[in-house]
Amino acid sequence: MSLVDRWPLPDHHALRDDLLAAWDRAGYHDLRHLEEVLDRLDVLAAAGVPFDRTLVALAAWFHDAVYDGADDDEERSARWAEDALPATRADEVARLVRMTVEHRPAGDDPAGAALSDADLGILAAPRWRYDAYVAGVRADFAHVGDDDFRAGRAAVLRDLVARAHLFSTSHARELWEDAARANLERELAGLSGR
Repeated sequence: MSLVDRWPLPDHHALRDDLLAAWDRAGYHDLRHLEEVLDRLDVLAAAGVPFDRTLVALAAWFHDAVYDGADDDEERSARWAEDALPATRADEVARLVRMTVEHRPAGDDPAGAALSDADLGILAAPRWRYDAYVAGVRADFAHVGDDDFRAGRAAVLRDLVARAHLFSTSHARELWEDAARANLERELAGLSGR
């Protein structure tokens, strides 16, 4: 199924096309990333993870819609959602987009848990895909020097590794936790020269 057909609203096709154009860029945060997040949301929904599929799918479409390696990418993406979506959906979609800055949904936030898990699911990818993801992230931050990038990336990875769980839903933990931790440890070892 094409991304065009996965748009979660029956209308707002001009907005869908604007979002597709925004995601059509080099680096990791591209159309493939959007597709993979939507695929993982489908996996979670099929497993019975409870969340509002329309709202969370909209948040997936917006969560990295603005991405140029700046500190406020998610905030600008959230503001776009607030400006572009109907009022009945705008606030919740923007809240979910903002949650992806830290990927720490509250325990009583099934929508946030689903989006966070679907977004972080790349961490559990097979080695070839994980390595392509890492290369894509480096391309996203091409404007950052190598030493600064390595230091920043290592800090992000150490924060993730220190968490009791990478994933918020039990289904995602069962599917992806072990593989994700192995990938993170391998990348962190490479960054530290071990």
